[in-house]
Amino acid sequence: MNIIKSDIIIIGAGLTGLTLGHLFKNSRYTINIIEARARKGGRIHSVCQLKETPIEMGATWLGNSHTYLKTLLEELELHTFKQKFGDKAIYEPTSLAPYQLVTLPKSQDSSYRIKGGTSKLIERLSQSISEDNIYYNHSVSKIVEHQNTLTVETNKNTFKAKWVISTLPPYLLQSTIKTAPPLPIQIQDIMEHTHTWMGESIKVGLRYKAPFWRAPNSSGTIFSNVGPIPEFYDHSNYEDNLFALKGFFNSSYYSLKKEERLKMVLEQLKKYYGDIVNTFISYEEKVWRNDPYTHANYNSHVLPHQNNGHKLYKQPYLNGKFYIAGAETASEFPGYMEGAVRSAYFILNEIN
Repeated sequence: MNIIKSDIIIIGAGLTGLTLGHLFKNSRYTINIIEARARKGGRIHSVCQLKETPIEMGATWLGNSHTYLKTLLEELELHTFKQKFGDKAIYEPTSLAPYQLVTLPKSQDSSYRIKGGTSKLIERLSQSISEDNIYYNHSVSKIVEHQNTLTVETNKNTFKAKWVISTLPPYLLQSTIKTAPPLPIQIQDIMEHTHTWMGESIKVGLRYKAPFWRAPNSSGTIFSNVGPIPEFYDHSNYEDNLFALKGFFNSSYYSLKKEERLKMVLEQLKKYYGDIVNTFISYEEKVWRNDPYTHANYNSHVLPHQNNGHKLYKQPYLNGKFYIAGAETASEFPGYMEGAVRSAYFILNEIN
């Protein structure tokens, strides 16, 4: 194995990792990013081909209170647009009665999407980092402290640096990477019981030639207690010339085949729209539970958002050389894109 040296090693080329690379671009430090996947983005994953509307299989929305993310988007000259909810929603409270078309209350805080897809943020951040400094298909197995240096062992190469920053979901870090010496028991226990944002989610989307859900007495916003889709939304592009519906699928169906989930999606949508739902151009889905670089099975019951933003994530470990970063570690907006960006800024200030 080769030994590759730098001042800083970032584990994970998701939003936090790439934001860190962007923030350090004009610093005196040399940086390498280690990524287990063959792609950048982590839990940001916009799926599309040429002349298709991007369907977000991962992080999608931001709000007015997400000030760090909004500032970053402005700096990168990326634009946002309002999510189309409409003034009505299809609401299905029970399987014992027909669905209802209900009036949506006016929200004081709009939800926004990134023009061109959330992956545009990943693409723009990546321009700050040479591809030569991003190592794909490198899964980390061990981090070892040697005096003033940390050694990171992967399946392909060995890396050495003064600082190492993990941006992995803390539970994934705890369950897949060993450290020598071991991290303190307190932080191990917190990581062991930290919920991974989106870890159990199933995202599904359908592209169509026309937005039939915008017809009178209909809606592209769906809330169902019956399922298997609990939430669905109009997911058309900014230009509003490519159309799609996208939302969440009941996570308990993760073991089904893709074709089986598609059949269930269409059966539910037919109740609201009729046979026109069968005219879809393409179907997309992402079962995050089946992604080994996002999800690991918990050893005990972990509640949604449990230990997200815990104070122990603010401390460096291994004599100040190892930081645990990422969306789940942010003290504000943990789990959201805003939390991921705030985490990067926190680490920047710590190291500088």
